[in-house]
Amino acid sequence: MKKLIIHSIPVVISFIWLFIEFHTFNPVILTGSGFLKFYLILILGFYLSGFILKSLKESISTTTFYFALFIFLLGIIKLIRGILLEKPVGFLVMILIGECIVMLMFKLSDVKDNIKH
Repeated sequence: MKKLIIHSIPVVISFIWLFIEFHTFNPVILTGSGFLKFYLILILGFYLSGFILKSLKESISTTTFYFALFIFLLGIIKLIRGILLEKPVGFLVMILIGECIVMLMFKLSDVKDNIKH
């Protein structure tokens, strides 16, 4: 339950920012720069909460993985929508690649911790 609360805080903060700034809860309809700001707030907050959990000696659970997968899928949906609308998506592609690398680092550190025990 503690992990669910810690991971939901950045999601709630990013959606509150989205509503205050753009008066919507649908990030997919945003233009490029607005979505990138929202997505960066979401990603940075989520991975900060992940690092906080790691510093508290908590293991990476399936809850963390599902949150990361949800965030990644949101980026993929926006990437597909941007490609279909023929918009530039270079920054989003770089962010998604970075997100994949961070997810792999989390997963590999979790596997290493399981091997030690």
